[in-house]
This record gives sequence, structure tokens and C-alpha cells, in this order.
Amino acid sequence: MALVLDAAAQDLLFRQARTAGTFTDEPVSDETVKAVYDLVKYAPTAFNQSPLRVVLVRSEEGRRRLVQHMADGNKAKTEAAPLTAVLAADLEFHEELPRLFPHFPQAKDVFFSEAQAREKSSTFNGAIQVGYFIVGIRAAGLAAGPMTGFDADALNKEFFGDGKHKVLAVVNIGKPGPDAFPRSPRLEYDEVVTTV
Repeated sequence: MALVLDAAAQDLLFRQARTAGTFTDEPVSDETVKAVYDLVKYAPTAFNQSPLRVVLVRSEEGRRRLVQHMADGNKAKTEAAPLTAVLAADLEFHEELPRLFPHFPQAKDVFFSEAQAREKSSTFNGAIQVGYFIVGIRAAGLAAGPMTGFDADALNKEFFGDGKHKVLAVVNIGKPGPDAFPRSPRLEYDEVVTTV
């Protein structure tokens, strides 16, 4: 086999993992979320950017604030999930670049002096980090239910009223319930990959 990662880990992270629409009521601890973050923070991004910001929604009040902005099809499952994470991109991520990318401390000013460039880069690299976060959730033996069905402007105001963040996804997290979505088909290698 061409992969170094053993088959059981491949199954846990990809082949047997499913998007969960329901969860058991088993709680997800702060220690587990910290372990997930402490793993995925090492995944690569451009210039070592780390624009991802995470709001963990645990309280009834927080859940009420979140659910009111979710699309109708996402409200019930978000209400029932043991933990929900609002994942956003920090549009001012560049302020941390001198510390996070010390090999080129002037990158902050050379590449990200304009707000439009910062937003494009934070959105792209934040989305990459969202993917890593979901794989990290799976690595913890949990299921993730990522969603983009929400009022983004309302969530930005509700959880990041400073105008310096952009919500990218909302992810329900927990032990999967009995009706995780069945595996849907995927495109095959030859449908996706070409060589030039």
C-alpha cells in the first residue's frame, strides 16, 4: 500500500467516518476539543497563517442565539447536538504573522496591507483549517456535522460584533447517533486527476 497511515486510522478519518445528523447525549469535553486543536494547529497554511477562530456553543442561551440564525433544516439537529462550534476567519490574522512566520516577518506588510487581500487570504486559509478541524474531530473518535446553511451576516453580528471576523461554517460535534448519513458516492481518481 502506498500510504504510511495504517488502515484503521484511514478508516477512522475517512472511509468509515460519516457526517452525523444526530448524536448521542454524551458530552464533548473541553479537554477533547483542546486535544483536537493542539493536533490540527500544525497543519499547513500559506505563510503559516492561523485565521481560524472557534466559538464553542455549550450553554442554552448560546444555543438559542445560534439556532435562531440557522436554516430551518439545520435548527433541530443544532439544538440537539452535545456541542456546536462556530468557525470563523479572523480578518486581522496578519497581526500575528511576524510571530507565526518568523522567516519573513515583513510578509504582514508586503502581502496583506490591503483589507481585500487579507479577507481573501483569511477566508481561503480559514477554510483549509475548517477541513483540518473536521478531520481532528474524527481523530478524536467523534462525528462532525458541518453546515453552511445559516444567515452568515446575522451570525457574524451575534458572535463577532467587531466586524473583524467572517463565519465560515457551523459544526455539530459528538458521538454519532444511529442515523448518520449513508456513504454517498465520490468521483473516481481518473475523473479528477490528470497529468501534464
